[in-house]
Amino acid sequence: MKITTLTIAATMLSTAAFAAGHAMAPMVMGADQSVANGIVSAEKVVAGENGWLVVHRTDAEKKPGPVVGYAPLREGENIDVAAILTEDVMPGDMLMLMVHAEMGGMATGIFEYTLGAKEDGPIRIDGNLVMSVITAQ
Repeated sequence: MKITTLTIAATMLSTAAFAAGHAMAPMVMGADQSVANGIVSAEKVVAGENGWLVVHRTDAEKKPGPVVGYAPLREGENIDVAAILTEDVMPGDMLMLMVHAEMGGMATGIFEYTLGAKEDGPIRIDGNLVMSVITAQ
């Protein structure tokens, strides 16, 4: 089989079209961890657009509570995202790591969400929050 520049170009175009049509779904991957250093980390976060990794308090019911930390996200795959805690978190506390959008607020690059607001609010896929629950150690 003779490979030509045209064949290579066609393969590259079809690969790019496949990749564009099959973008990774938003997700958060986190694990139980020590918060003694005042930081909560997510191992991997995939965001469909620039946004935020937001750390909410939660409990066994897995309902989002007050925000206790956040970090900016880039569109696409983000590895080892660290959010600085803005409140004390004790070992045993449950935390919800959630993907929020950068939409609807007054300023870009400023986290403006308050519990229940629409500004910089949570991302949902098929009605479900994009999140992971961990326990502080």
